[in-house]
Amino acid sequence: MPRRYRKTSDAAPDGYFAWEAAGLRWLGSAGGAGVVDVLDVGPTHLELPLLESAPAGPAEAEALGRGLARTHAAGAPAYGSAPQGWTGDGWLGPLSEPLPLRLGAWDAWGAFYGEARVLPLARLGRDRGTFDSAAVAVLERLAATLSGGAHDTAEPPARLHGDLWSGNVVWTRTGAVLIDPAAHGGHREADLAMLALFGAPCLDRLVAAYQEESPLADGWRDRVLLHQVHPLLVHAVLFGGSYVRQALDAAARFA
Repeated sequence: MPRRYRKTSDAAPDGYFAWEAAGLRWLGSAGGAGVVDVLDVGPTHLELPLLESAPAGPAEAEALGRGLARTHAAGAPAYGSAPQGWTGDGWLGPLSEPLPLRLGAWDAWGAFYGEARVLPLARLGRDRGTFDSAAVAVLERLAATLSGGAHDTAEPPARLHGDLWSGNVVWTRTGAVLIDPAAHGGHREADLAMLALFGAPCLDRLVAAYQEESPLADGWRDRVLLHQVHPLLVHAVLFGGSYVRQALDAAARFA
């Protein structure tokens, strides 16, 4: 029997662990990147195999890049769609303070990103005193530009991990394993941009292998920062500090 890790919190929102379990199962069913198994889930806990970390090198990064491309290619019903087995909105952020993650069904990525990612955080940041009226105006301009389709690439919705910073990739002796998702239907460039935001081992080799498996749309490098606006806004709302200026500068560039 594998050693187990029990993730638990009495303070987590109702349904939080079922949400995470649904995301893990949905990602795992894609048959792409490795995803941690769900052993048990209850109202206040999630049980997973205890993963033993190992060094990551170019070969492991390339395998993750190819696997991630296959996961994305498994697709989703719409931009903003929930993982199979889940209804309603989800959450994103640390277990100590997860933020609401709006879900639904949008036909175009730009409208989804503006309405379900940028505007909710602009309003939450305003209510918490993180963003002043000028900052909110910048974010509202970005949302309007996005909704107008200026940055759309006409790609179908991808099956996203949704919170793919390097800490949510566990490198093991048998390869990379994804944990702690905020899984939903979105733009595949978002997961790659998240990996780039906080760094990942051999990222250049990972992206090159991804491109070999599934080439990215023209101009993807110019959109990396655009996809990073959302995680930067999350960090600004949660932690303040320099993340506020980073998020607003990034938003202004595309507004």
